[in-house]
Amino acid sequence: MRGARRLAQWALWFGGTLVLLAAMLIGIDVVLRKFFNASIGGADELAGYALAIGTAWSLAAALLERAHIRIDSLYVRLPSRLRLALDFAGLALLVAFFGLIAWHGSRMVMQSWTSGSRSQSALQIPTVVPQSIWILGLAVFVVIGILLFAHALMHAVRGRVGEIARAIGTRSAEEDVAAEIRDREERRSREARAP
Repeated sequence: MRGARRLAQWALWFGGTLVLLAAMLIGIDVVLRKFFNASIGGADELAGYALAIGTAWSLAAALLERAHIRIDSLYVRLPSRLRLALDFAGLALLVAFFGLIAWHGSRMVMQSWTSGSRSQSALQIPTVVPQSIWILGLAVFVVIGILLFAHALMHAVRGRVGEIARAIGTRSAEEDVAAEIRDREERRSREARAP
């Protein structure tokens, strides 16, 4: 799973950078419109692509960090074995759903490729370019989801219930607090080393 975590971390940085660049582009466009009565043509289109691509590429890291939103009011009251079964079912459904989206999205990319379709803006971007990058991000998410499922299944075969919960279960409040404390300590350590 180390390789998958590294790939997911790289993908997260890529996705985050795209979203940050989109925000900067929109900010510059707003300032230009407000004060100079000018505009960056296609800024909204580029920002839309960046948001879709950035989100797709960030999904794998959120999955591995168990950061996806879950409503666990009933879940936490269930017996641990049932919770684990629900975790496996939830992960399988999540991966299958995004696999289906990736499959249909790849068909859309092929259609865009064969028809030579371009965006309807002044930029006339070949739609296959942003669509392909988006689909690749979804494919990374699906592959990492499958690897995570196999990893958790391996722990199940070996009877490591705690490891399964740490891999695919809902994060507990204690885990959230520990992660926040760890992040704070890392920030303090970096600040202490800074000149």
